[in-house]
Amino acid sequence: MATNLELFADYFQIHVLDDGSEGDLSDVWTEQAVSDGLGVAEDALAIGTAVNVTVTVSVDVLAAQPVDDRDDFDHVVEASLNLTSGRLVVLGCTDYFPDAARFEMPTGWTRVRASRRNLAAAVRSESDRTPETSEQVRLQAWPAPYAEPHIIKRWTDSAS
Repeated sequence: MATNLELFADYFQIHVLDDGSEGDLSDVWTEQAVSDGLGVAEDALAIGTAVNVTVTVSVDVLAAQPVDDRDDFDHVVEASLNLTSGRLVVLGCTDYFPDAARFEMPTGWTRVRASRRNLAAAVRSESDRTPETSEQVRLQAWPAPYAEPHIIKRWTDSAS
C-alpha cells in the first residue's frame, strides 16, 4: 500500500535516505547527475525533479523488485541505498528532518526506483496545485543487493 506525500522540491530535488545518514548530498550534483536526475551517496539519494515547487510523491515499501512499468512514466531511475537503521526517510531537501516521513524496512542494502511523470505539464505550468499540472513521483523500495545506479528511462524536455 502506497503512502502519499506532498513535498516541496526545493532546488529541484527530494531526498531519500537512511534515518541515521550523515551523507552530504551537496557534492553529488555533477553534470551527469543533473542529467540523470539522480545523485547518489552510500546512505542517501537525491532524486531530481523537473520543477522547483511542490510535487506529489507516493512511497511503496515492497518485499521484492516491482514489475517494469516504465511505459507509464516519463523518467525512471534506480539506485542502491544502505539502510543501516532500518528506516527509510523521504523529504524535501529543505524540510525539517525530524518531521520527515519514515518507513520501516529491513537493514542492509535497499534498491530504490524513482519513477516520475507529468513532467511536460509541470514544467509549463505556473501552478503546482492541481493534478493536471503537478509533477508526480513514485518511489518504490525493496531489499536487494547493491547494484550500480541505472537510468531505466530518460526524459528530455523537448521545448528547451
